[in-house]
Amino acid sequence: MKKIDAHLHLAKVLAGYCRRGELRAIGGGMAAWANGEEFQLLPQTGDYGEENFTAEAALKIMDRNDVERAVLMNGSMYGFQNIYHAELLKKYPDRFCPSCTIDPYMTNYMEAMERFFEEQHFHLAKFEVSSGGGLMGCHDPFSLSGEKMSPIYSLVEKHKGVVALDVGDIYMESHQTAALLRISDRYPDLKLVICHLLAPAREMHDAWVAELKMLKRANVWFDIAAMPKIMAPDEYPYPVTCEYLAEAKDILGSDRLLWGTDAPFAATQDTYEHLTDYLAQSDLFTEEELQNIYYNNAYEVYFK
Repeated sequence: MKKIDAHLHLAKVLAGYCRRGELRAIGGGMAAWANGEEFQLLPQTGDYGEENFTAEAALKIMDRNDVERAVLMNGSMYGFQNIYHAELLKKYPDRFCPSCTIDPYMTNYMEAMERFFEEQHFHLAKFEVSSGGGLMGCHDPFSLSGEKMSPIYSLVEKHKGVVALDVGDIYMESHQTAALLRISDRYPDLKLVICHLLAPAREMHDAWVAELKMLKRANVWFDIAAMPKIMAPDEYPYPVTCEYLAEAKDILGSDRLLWGTDAPFAATQDTYEHLTDYLAQSDLFTEEELQNIYYNNAYEVYFK
């Protein structure tokens, strides 16, 4: 079964920045934050790099796992990769859908956004806004539907593009379900992807279900990247994760879910192979549903 990894991170140069300060590679796949915290960011096995993770390395891994294409998400932990993503947009148009991003608190941020969409021809903007590892860890909380973000949505909608948002989990001030509803209503021609299926917390299951029902909209999709990590402890082939995904499928429909891995960091917890095939190991999904989640939906949102 062919697949599209709808949430992959590449980094030509690791230059992260969030609430722990800056992040830099220190060798062996390890990275360090400015506060002194060190951790394994890149897997030590396979084709991952020692200090970066390039498109060529990713393609080797993708080819081994029948992953035809990938959506390249910017992330604060890796550092903004706009220049590298612009290169890949031209070099591998049939393999990657790269994203652009910006900090809306930069004075001239819309100049950059306009260049991304009108000169470099991006059609995906991704914002990691979570309080844990994104913009609301660098800035005071702000409204996702307010004056800082609204010009971005208008620009992307004008170009018939996609906005992907990582809003963190329900305990974070970035987790703004009402704002997501307003975005969906105000920009009906904007494709909105909510990352990590709203990062469900087991003890808040009913609230998560209610949020999914609220956000069942014609222009809203959800990627399921990093769900095995979010639902830990859950051992491969991740039965708890699959139960949550089957419940989401019943609420939203299989045409609203996009499979993704969140590699390379997610692949330090388990192999890319396991993060790829665990859905197919479950008996909770039909072949048609799997084809939608693994490929059709991401193609429709990002590549069509």
